[in-house]
Amino acid sequence: MSNYIMLSFDVEEFDIPLEYNHKIEMSEQMLIGKRGLDAILPTIEAHNITTTMFTTANFAMYYPDTIKALAYDHEIASHTFFHSSFKNEDLLKSRLKLEEIIGMSVKGLRMPRMKKVDMALVKKAGYTYDSSVHPTWIPGRYNNLKLPRTMYAELGVQRLPASVSPNLRLPLFWLAFKNYPYHFFKRLVLKTLKKDGYVCLYFHPWEFTDINNYSLPNYVKKHCGAALVERLSRLIEDLKPHGKFITIQDFMVFNDIA
Repeated sequence: MSNYIMLSFDVEEFDIPLEYNHKIEMSEQMLIGKRGLDAILPTIEAHNITTTMFTTANFAMYYPDTIKALAYDHEIASHTFFHSSFKNEDLLKSRLKLEEIIGMSVKGLRMPRMKKVDMALVKKAGYTYDSSVHPTWIPGRYNNLKLPRTMYAELGVQRLPASVSPNLRLPLFWLAFKNYPYHFFKRLVLKTLKKDGYVCLYFHPWEFTDINNYSLPNYVKKHCGAALVERLSRLIEDLKPHGKFITIQDFMVFNDIA
């Protein structure tokens, strides 16, 4: 049986400075997000892999041609409508807007900042899967150590958690990629891949731009820009012998959960 590697990117407004009382206009949020996409796409294309892009409808409306073009090679999924605010009706509105822009169906959802969401509402809004679960403990954010570590069903929706390591549930998300020593991160990913048969990793395009001038903690800015692009390319190259890169929706199809 093949091992599957799912790289996903939260394509969104660069609004994280707002969390640290650093004012940033919407136009600049969008510009940094777009620069991030432009930074990572050559690497993704060079390695000839597919990814899942969880995109806010707001971002897609700013750059409709870009998102429509991405949909031909990658999966476009919903990251709700706005990254900094959420209403229940945004679940359906964001899916419909994304589908209007790309001319294809949208099956997946990831909530901004992995916030909790009612699966009954997710199903009603027409999604078949959700990837808003981070089954670990992040101080000040959430404690999901009691949730399943691997894929499970809830109220008729498949939930694909972000990957964490077996046993200790060490997170393998974007901050881990930046702050763990590279070989330690890679070892944890390979251990998880061997145990689960898949990994689901997530990043943000804006990380791959130079964000050193913003008032952000060092652990957020570490390895940003070109250095992080190089790190991503290295990770993809190192993982290629161990599994097949696919979109989350294709993973669902392979598991007969389409």
